[in-house]
Parts: sequence; C-alpha cells; structure tokens
Amino acid sequence: MGSLLIQVADETAVPAGQALAVNREDFATRVTEKITANPLITIHHEEQTELNPDSDTPIILATGPLTSEAMTESLVKLTGKERLAFYDAIAPIVSKESLNMDIIYSKSRWQDGPGDYLNCPFDKEEYLAFIDALGKGKTVPLKSFEDEKYFEGCLPIEVMRARGEETLRYGPMKPVGLRNPNTGKDPYAAVQLRMENREGTMYNLVGFQTKLTYPEQKRIFRMIPGMANADFVRLGSIHRNTFVCAPEVLDPDLQLKNAPNIYLAGQLSGVEGYVESIAMGMLAGLNAARSIMGEVFVAPPPETALGALIGHLTRSDPKCFQPSNVNFGLFPSWEKKVPKKLRGEKRNEQSMIALHLWREQLGLTPG
Repeated sequence: MGSLLIQVADETAVPAGQALAVNREDFATRVTEKITANPLITIHHEEQTELNPDSDTPIILATGPLTSEAMTESLVKLTGKERLAFYDAIAPIVSKESLNMDIIYSKSRWQDGPGDYLNCPFDKEEYLAFIDALGKGKTVPLKSFEDEKYFEGCLPIEVMRARGEETLRYGPMKPVGLRNPNTGKDPYAAVQLRMENREGTMYNLVGFQTKLTYPEQKRIFRMIPGMANADFVRLGSIHRNTFVCAPEVLDPDLQLKNAPNIYLAGQLSGVEGYVESIAMGMLAGLNAARSIMGEVFVAPPPETALGALIGHLTRSDPKCFQPSNVNFGLFPSWEKKVPKKLRGEKRNEQSMIALHLWREQLGLTPG
C-alpha cells in the first residue's frame, strides 16, 4: 500500500531473522524529519484535551495506547462506555559485551548456520531451577484501582510460568529448531536474544516481558546460561494500554458510531502490534480523505490482512473483546480443505488478488 512508515522501518531495520525490527532512535528521527519536511502538514506543539463531535471536518484520534486522562475522558463521553485497559509488559535489554559467548550461540529457528538471534541453551536441571526461581520471584504489585487484565499475546513471563512447568518450553523458551552447534543437539529449553540496535551492542530478551521487581529481574535472569554477568541496559516493566471496545463503538471505516466525524487510528482502535497500528492509521487517513472528497466508503476485503483486522474490530463479541495481532484465525474459513503446509501460500495468493481489486475500486495507483 506504499506506507511511509513501513518504508522508514525498512530503512532503519536491524537483523531479526524473519521479523521486522528497527533501531528505535533512527526510526523516530527519520519519521519526524519526513513529517516536518512535508509542506502539506502543519504541526502545532500543544496539547489537545478534548474532541469536538460537531467539527465540520474529520478528526483522526491517533493518541496511542497511553492516551492522556483528559482526552480519554472526552472519548468516554462520546462512546458512552467505560474505557477498557489491559497491562502490557516490556522485556529487558542487555549489553552484548556482558554476555558469555562461549555458552551462547547464534542461530535463527530452523535455519542452517549462524542466524540473527543469540540463543541461551538450558539443560533440564538448569530449566527447572530457573522456573522455580521465576515462580517464587517478587513482583511489582498492582495499584488498588488497577485490574489484572493482560493481553494474551504479551503475557508477563512469570504469569506464563504460573500456568504450568512446561508452559515456557512451549512458548518463548521453545527449543525446537535451535540445535546447538557446540553439542549437535537441541537444548532442553532456550532463551532467544534479538538485536536491539544496528551496532549489535544491545539485545532484547525475546518474550521476556515481566513485572518482576528490578532486583529480582537481575537475580533471576542472570541464571540464564551465558548471562551470569549480564549488564541490563533496560529492565522490564509493566504499563497500561488504553483501547476502546471496538465492536460496540466503531464502524468498519473506523468512525465512532456516536460521532461519525471522528476516526480512531492505531492501537487505541483495538489492534495489537506496530504494523497493525500503522495499518489502522493508514485506513483511518484513507477513509477520512475519501469522506472529505465525497467518496463512498469501500471496506478492505476480508481476504486481506486489513480486512481481517477490521472484521476483528467490528464483528467480535463485545463481552470478550481483546486487542489482537493479525493472524490467520481472523481470515475467512477455507471453502475447500487446503493442506496445512500450503495454507500460507494460498492465503497470500487470495489476499493479493483481493487487494489488487480493492485498490482499483479506490482508484489507487500501484505503490
């Protein structure tokens, strides 16, 4: 779709196997440069604390998951619903030079030879000792006014541990496809580290979001093989993300049902993930622009990732709605049985055909 943000992400990408990861500072700097250099954009450095439902031009609310209290209250007044919040935890970052590379090895899952990830291999005894310490670790307590409601796709590591002894071995510590070149065998469990910056001086503990206290993080995570002397550049923490109950308050064009001139963009709309948030911002902008020009709304086809996400936002059961990344479960069911190994390829074929036809309907040139 020619997204500027995806273009900048590609330009500032750091090695992460098949994942798209960026150097955060470079990405932010370049996006700022693109916006300030655009003659059609006027920037006002001031806080907007409320929404005007009577505005004669479309408004796009793109305030993100940490929307201010004042703006959130204004949004609640328009939707007539209590806002929802879940808690999203972030993983620690360690310095590369503090890692023991005699123990840790480079490999991306299922790929031959060295890969983009660093892997910390556990034997069974090390794993059991680690999860025992994790289960007993002290965590930061929630405030009296906070509800414990986590996003299932980003659970704190200690919450996953509480679900069973093997849970982590089937989750972020899955050893499958990570054969240790030093032993020629798969480890019993493994922690993966992903490059955080282009220089490769910092690494993120993949899937190790946590609400452990800072001292406990240092103590327990240094039990990970190869991390006995780890220098933590950033420790993990937990924060609140705000989003609307999309099935109750949003139309398929991302307009508020009670205030049709207001569009919600990004994670606030009820999606999870950077690319998904970018996608909702793009759709909100596209729909607002078409509204100004008097063009009718044309929904992205359900066979596309864009359409699948819109379907999740507008057709989910409001009683159990939760933000979601894009996934194959959001796409239409197969009309005919397709072998599992061919499903990704077939989804791609269907999506590209549907996306091309949708672009033609919108009058968009190939991007």
